[in-house]
Amino acid sequence: MGGIVIHLPQGSGDAGAEPYAEDAVTLRLGPGEVARFGRGSATTPVELRLVDEAISRLAGEIRVTDDHWQLTNHSATQSYLVENPEGAGEYLRVPPRRAGTPIPFEFSRVVLPTRRNTTVAFQVFAPDHVYLDPDAMGGPWESRTVTAYSLDETATYFLVLVALCEPRLRDESPVAVPTTPQIVERLKGHAACARLTARAVSSHIDYLAEEKMRISTPAGCEPGSRAARRNGKREAIVGLALRFGLVHEEHLALLPPRTVV
Repeated sequence: MGGIVIHLPQGSGDAGAEPYAEDAVTLRLGPGEVARFGRGSATTPVELRLVDEAISRLAGEIRVTDDHWQLTNHSATQSYLVENPEGAGEYLRVPPRRAGTPIPFEFSRVVLPTRRNTTVAFQVFAPDHVYLDPDAMGGPWESRTVTAYSLDETATYFLVLVALCEPRLRDESPVAVPTTPQIVERLKGHAACARLTARAVSSHIDYLAEEKMRISTPAGCEPGSRAARRNGKREAIVGLALRFGLVHEEHLALLPPRTVV
């Protein structure tokens, strides 16, 4: 199983308001690892620092297991929400002092209340979920075959994957793999992607490469070249997806209609 990716964007309140997060933070945790969140202090260090007086110094923690993650609420008074942004309004309420709540969603949004008119939130990409081979006919677990690449075709990361592969699927071979801004532009007409940002797309690409497809940074990229690593990662994702048939022409119907210039 893979680990999880936690993304805290910089500033998640109303426009012009003081940001809840001083800086954007992206954390990667493996099984058994823990990340704490809250206002923090010199004596209470946290990995995710949330700037709001209504949030406890140590508001909670996330713990990773082999196949899911757990949320502990350290607050004595406040409940937290864990939303499934890609579901039909699904969410879990984690009550005060609840320890080790298992979270089943593959992509989650953890929401904390504040004293303002907005909430503060961060995103969690869950461990790689395992799906049984659809042709498996019962029998003990040890005898069943699981899929090598467990992709959820209803998830936003799959739309990002299809957008990455689109030029090759349409036989536009000379066209380079789309950049992050191009993917944002391509998907903005989709109902689920109207508020998709470049940073979110980059997180989806990282999740695809490192958790779903288990792709390392391609050889030959200069260690100090961030652009080279990013381009190499997108190329590797598209190459693997098309070689193994993870994305095919029928999936293009998931994308919004292309704008004719």
